[in-house]
Amino acid sequence: MFRTALRNVLSHKARLLMTVLAVMLGVAFVSGTLVFTDTLGNAFRNQSAKSYDDIAVAVTTHADQRDPKSPAIDAATLKKIEALDGVATATGRVDGFAGVADPDGKLIGNGWTNTGSNFAPGKDGKDAQYTFTDGSGPTAAGSVALDEDTAKKGEYEVGDKVRVATNGPVKEYTLSGVFTTEDGAVNAGGSLVLFDTPVAQKLFLRPGQFRDVAVSAAPGTTDQQLLTAVKPLLPKDAEAKTGQARADEQADQTEAALSGLSKLLLAFAGIALFVGIFLIANTFTMLVAQRTKELALLRAVGASRRQVKRSVLLEAAVVGLIASVVGFALGLGLATGLRSAMSLIGGKIPAGPLVVAPLTVVAAFGVGVLITVLAAWLPARRAAKIPPVAAMNSQYAVATVKSLVLRNSIGGVITLLGGALVVAGAAQAGSNGQLLIAGGAFLALIGVIILIPLLSRPVIALVRPLLRRLFGVSGKLAAQNAVRNPRRTGATASALAIGLTLVTGISVLGVTLGQAVDKVTTDNIKADYMVSMASGDALDESALTALEKADGVSAVSPQQAVWLKVGGAELSASGVTPGDVQKVLTVDTVSGTVDSLGKGEIAVSDKTAKSHGWKTGDSLPVTYDVDGKKENLKVGALFKDNEFLSPVLIPRDLVAPHEDRADIREIWLKADGGASAANEQALVDALGDNPGMSIMDRQDIRDMFGGSINLAMNIMYGLLAMALIIAVLGVVNTLAMSVFERQQEIGMLRAIGLDRRKVKRMIRLEAVVISLFGAVVGIGLGMFLGWAIGQTVAAQIPQYVLVVPWSRIAVFLLLAGLVGVLAALWPARSAAKLNMLTAIKTE
Repeated sequence: MFRTALRNVLSHKARLLMTVLAVMLGVAFVSGTLVFTDTLGNAFRNQSAKSYDDIAVAVTTHADQRDPKSPAIDAATLKKIEALDGVATATGRVDGFAGVADPDGKLIGNGWTNTGSNFAPGKDGKDAQYTFTDGSGPTAAGSVALDEDTAKKGEYEVGDKVRVATNGPVKEYTLSGVFTTEDGAVNAGGSLVLFDTPVAQKLFLRPGQFRDVAVSAAPGTTDQQLLTAVKPLLPKDAEAKTGQARADEQADQTEAALSGLSKLLLAFAGIALFVGIFLIANTFTMLVAQRTKELALLRAVGASRRQVKRSVLLEAAVVGLIASVVGFALGLGLATGLRSAMSLIGGKIPAGPLVVAPLTVVAAFGVGVLITVLAAWLPARRAAKIPPVAAMNSQYAVATVKSLVLRNSIGGVITLLGGALVVAGAAQAGSNGQLLIAGGAFLALIGVIILIPLLSRPVIALVRPLLRRLFGVSGKLAAQNAVRNPRRTGATASALAIGLTLVTGISVLGVTLGQAVDKVTTDNIKADYMVSMASGDALDESALTALEKADGVSAVSPQQAVWLKVGGAELSASGVTPGDVQKVLTVDTVSGTVDSLGKGEIAVSDKTAKSHGWKTGDSLPVTYDVDGKKENLKVGALFKDNEFLSPVLIPRDLVAPHEDRADIREIWLKADGGASAANEQALVDALGDNPGMSIMDRQDIRDMFGGSINLAMNIMYGLLAMALIIAVLGVVNTLAMSVFERQQEIGMLRAIGLDRRKVKRMIRLEAVVISLFGAVVGIGLGMFLGWAIGQTVAAQIPQYVLVVPWSRIAVFLLLAGLVGVLAALWPARSAAKLNMLTAIKTE
């Protein structure tokens, strides 16, 4: 039986090729994902270890430049640490945002990866953290050093002038040197600028103070001994850990981040393999049908049912093993390609070997072989149950009415249960509702898959008159053939339905959320431009002053973050410019007037006022969070909640005496004539052509809020493409099997006058009908799930209204039809080439 199984694998290479492709793609995705994430994890783990290789103790504070009371490491404390027994060196560090312009004046990097730090040379004049390939470190106020990648991107050489943006005005420095580094921000595609230590302290913290300290141990001193000695010298809230502990912590953080990516990719690999099950089951059903006589003869000469079943399963195992080998090799190539792709888009992965863990090999081969064997189990069971005499007379074991009734009954119950859970989840909303929807969606999908053979007849019957009217005999025969074997048609349509359920659900949810976000932006923003730091940090107050004086600017108001305590409640407030805030943002008053801000009064959102029992005209005892001073402020207006406004609006003039440094996150402004190239250039000039500042018009703002949704949708589409490719292979398989079973019939049709062109058309139409049937089922279920998930977040998103993306759905249907046409190319050609006489004689 083993030799028989191997012979059958070799004699049906063309049929099995599609199964190999389906399993291969799934295994490639699984192995590629595991190898890629293991490789990244190992590379970053080694990088972390290398970064802390010579550090015995790492001290970290949470010092903030905006809060002068936040504890930091001062020079005196640093000297005390240096003086401890067993300390070889103690290096103080301070860092913050620093961006460098490229030759076109644009920021190199993406804001959050642009960092600046201090050059801290030892007695030998070198900083052990950096290796200089050209020049030397900055030791004067007017010089900086750049990492090698940034210098290359900016086309800078030692001695050149470099424009560097920090949270203050952009300044020009002389490039003193170029260095290499294992800094994580640089590896993520950002930049690193080194300043002389006093300059860095002034820019990022306070003169004479450090945020972090790295301590190295002298020979004979353990890390733990040094940690015990350092801790008593540190200010309150400072955290000290051994270098090894800090490296392990970073490695764990990296592993956690990669774990999310790995789970996402593996989930889509699982979807692809689930779709592949239908293709594999169809393939082995086809092979069993082709070998009915052969299996009957084996039974007649003494083979038991168990042996026949084992023979088919053995074939599946061999096919799964071959597919796993090829898929695993392809997965290694995929992992290598993903690593190279990250470098191309700006991410720099630390050097390191490709990591192939034993668990990855076991998982890849186990998944490939197990999925194939499981999918072939039902065809193998059916093959073993065919009586020898019936099989030798070409009588197939036809599914009984009872079995279909039982199947449809089970499918109906599961579908109703899944639908009920989905509706219950939509009604409950929140994370609990989403969990209910996830469970209900799974059950509903399984139930619909079970019911698809039942659904195929009435649904396809609806289009039968249209096919007959448009395509004559070919159309009529195509519709009949599509429902000739409901089980097979259902299995093929199920593969497409699964993919399109997910794609449609994502589209409905994505488009709905995108339009809700877009409407919120459009309704609440009157400004023509928003100015912010590319890093997300606070803007320097000088930027506000410059914009107020810019040509063509008619109204300017910042969003200055302020925290107030009112009657024991801590509230977020926005320091705004009276008279201008209502010109740049929508402030719909419920009572009072926003003009009262100009009189030194405050405005409160209606929801906040209602929750505290406040009303217009009330005098509130307010305590400023920064300096703790108190003041009574009158409520001059209540306004409707706005996503772009804090619960409390307060004039900036009232806040200024209580804060040394304004925390301005955004500046909104109106320009004469609206957004235009000339007005934008005027803003760029007013800000000193600062590459670290982002100037966005209204469309840019809408794209910023909605862009992440579109990006996520595109990623999902790309990942689901593999499942759809496997579904296409399934349509090819079904049509090929249909052509094989109908050789005699096709020969008869040819003999009575159906020419080759009409035979091809019949097969193509059959494929299109099956594909569109699967698409309709998937789109219907996807719309239902998209609605349900949307209901769970509707309360959190203002302006939420369900949007059905009819244009995209039309595209999905068109693509499904195209899938049918493409899938029918080979089977249609094979059917048209059949020799009529040979086909008629075929039993």
